[in-house]
Amino acid sequence: MSFYFTLNTGSSSVKFALYKAQAEPDLFISGIVERLGPSARLKMQTPGEDIVRELGTVDHASAVVAIFAKMEPYLQGQPVVGIGHRIVHGGNAFFKPTELTSEVVQKLEQMIPLAPLHQPYSLATIRAAKQVFPGVLQIGCFDTAFHAGHTFPNDAFAIPRHFYEEGVRRYGFHGLSFDYICSEMRREHPDVANGRLVIAHLGNGASMCAVEEGRSINASTSFSAVDGLAMGTRCGRLDPGVMLYLMQEKELSAAEIESIIYRRSGLLGLSEESSDMRVLEHSEELFSKQAINYYCYQIRREVGAMAATLEGIDALIFSAGIGENSARVRSSVCEPLEFLGITIDQEKNMANAPEIGTGPVRVFIMPTNEEQVIARAVAEATAKTQ
Repeated sequence: MSFYFTLNTGSSSVKFALYKAQAEPDLFISGIVERLGPSARLKMQTPGEDIVRELGTVDHASAVVAIFAKMEPYLQGQPVVGIGHRIVHGGNAFFKPTELTSEVVQKLEQMIPLAPLHQPYSLATIRAAKQVFPGVLQIGCFDTAFHAGHTFPNDAFAIPRHFYEEGVRRYGFHGLSFDYICSEMRREHPDVANGRLVIAHLGNGASMCAVEEGRSINASTSFSAVDGLAMGTRCGRLDPGVMLYLMQEKELSAAEIESIIYRRSGLLGLSEESSDMRVLEHSEELFSKQAINYYCYQIRREVGAMAATLEGIDALIFSAGIGENSARVRSSVCEPLEFLGITIDQEKNMANAPEIGTGPVRVFIMPTNEEQVIARAVAEATAKTQ
């Protein structure tokens, strides 16, 4: 037996999974190193037990070392034959899973300005994995790749054309999640899978995607992962004039503005209480209630825009932490959309049932699994080398 290993790197965490190597990878161990910094913690689910360990001071690179140290006994001497990495931004260069050679890593370094909250940390875990697993095939899977091939109106900004040619365009993100949802729709609901789908990936990071025949048509995120919907700490859609005002009138630096729009905005900025929807839903504070209302309004607005892009809608799919678990958000999004044919059964909604729609537009709640998509890419790549 041999294994595949996946790493899904965030700004303050590293999710990992170990799969038995076969055509459809079989999950064996999964976990996360969270709260990276001075009080990092490892959580790991194994076949026999759930493990929680305090790690002390750990960064992204040392997290990979810690993960392997805890995981190695379960390998029982069997090899890891392929490693897959989630990489947020592939730019104009990478549209499919790609072997992470030195040349590829150098190109990814040049894309750090496109995803400053994620790209540096992904590169840190890639380098660490190459040291821990020398000679093992390493594959990069790009969140932007699923959105490749958008038509020009869904790909461009109305600024001087040469910027578009230089790569300033609407890339879209959360592609691995959307890819997985599409694959699950084909498996579980083939009668609607190739129709006009609107998928809402609603987690701490949030975005939406219009899909037809399994292909991305439009995405709410664009040049960066900060555009589109309001998120946990990211502002979402913002008039560029606001940033000019902050620079010119408030004399804020680019670094200060970056901190505001990536780390101090969204639900946290509006509520002045928390970036966690669970906390806000239990809050009696006016600002927290307004933050939730704003969040849901922006999702409804995006559903309408994507229905227009698709010239109709056959299914709406909620996914990720908030999408899968917040009945309040789903209800607030769906109730005003009856004019589109979207209505829901509130009892099923409260129970987080897999399908909650009652109207002509089917409404689903579907867990996402980015790691499975990464593992499948590793399986395909290793098969080509054998």
